[in-house]
Parts: sequence; structure tokens; C-alpha cells
Amino acid sequence: MKKLLRLLAVTMILALAAPALSQANQWRFDEAHTRFFFDARHTFSLVRGQFDDFSGSVWFDPEKPETGRFEFTIPVKSINTNISKRDSHLLSDDFFSARTYPLITFKSTRVTPSGDKIFLVDGILTIKDVSKYVTLPFTFLGQKANPLNPGEIVAGLEAALTINRLEYHVGTGQFAEIGVVGRDVDIIVTLELLRDK
Repeated sequence: MKKLLRLLAVTMILALAAPALSQANQWRFDEAHTRFFFDARHTFSLVRGQFDDFSGSVWFDPEKPETGRFEFTIPVKSINTNISKRDSHLLSDDFFSARTYPLITFKSTRVTPSGDKIFLVDGILTIKDVSKYVTLPFTFLGQKANPLNPGEIVAGLEAALTINRLEYHVGTGQFAEIGVVGRDVDIIVTLELLRDK
């Protein structure tokens, strides 16, 4: 009988907790002011590119970070380094093999606070045929009424992460070995998010 009562108590606690865990605010991208950048070295020069197309969802409340969830999907073909010949090369089998692996994805598994306005978003980053656990350390820049639309709230988040592109099979290493394209790639994610009041 005691075991049954304990089981019922645990069930009730979980049932009561479930709504609280689902109350993170859902945001949509301000697409004109959200960017997924990357920086890589070409010999000595720093080359910055971005992906012009993306989708996904963000659930985030700085007061309840444990309820957060971040999901991003990026079509590889939207890569843009401002030089079309270079973009075509990056899409080829020398790098992204975009026809075979058309998407880059990130799905969070946990959001935890870490100091003043820093939130660690753990998740799985998939590039080509490789999926790895990574942590995006997002800085919460704040939220306020949208100056351009009184019916909205606007919020900002930014994160930076360095990956070794060869660990994701983005290239065989031949260009790194001769000192043309670096192994390390800096990823910069800047999010401007919107939701209705």
C-alpha cells in the first residue's frame, strides 16, 4: 500500500511539473537580422561567409532556461562567401558534397545557465555524415518591446564556436596540409528573435 501511495505521489508530481516544463516562450526569427556566419583561414587571409537560408525554432525563457529548446536547419546550397567560384567549390565533393548532404542541422538536448547572461546550449550538430555533441555558449543580450512594432517583443542571443572541419569530413585535409585552407572554422550565430506580446 505504501509503495502504491508513493507511486501515486510521484505520478502527481510529474503531472504537475509537465505544464511548467512546457512554458518556455516560443520565438520566431527576425530573418533580416539573424545570421549564421563562419570564418576560415585561406593561407593568411580570414575569409568570412554565411548561410543565407535557414529555418528552425527557438523556445527560450531566461528565467526558466531548463525549458529551452533550439533547433536550426541550414541548406548547404545557401552558402555565400561573396565569390561564386569559391562557393561552387565549397559545395563540391572537395568540401560539403552538397548534393549528397544538403542540410546542416543542430538540435539542442539541454539548456543551462552559466554565469551572467550566459546560457550553455548543448546539442547535436550534424554536418555531412557526422553528428557530434557540441555546446553553443549563448550570451543573452536582452529583450524589450520592439521599437518598430509595439505588438511584439524582440530578444537577442549570440554564440561562437570553433570546430575542426575535418572532423565533419568537410574536406580530406589536402588543402590544410599545403597551407591553403585551415582546419579550424569559427562559427558565429547571431539571433534576433520575435514573439507577440
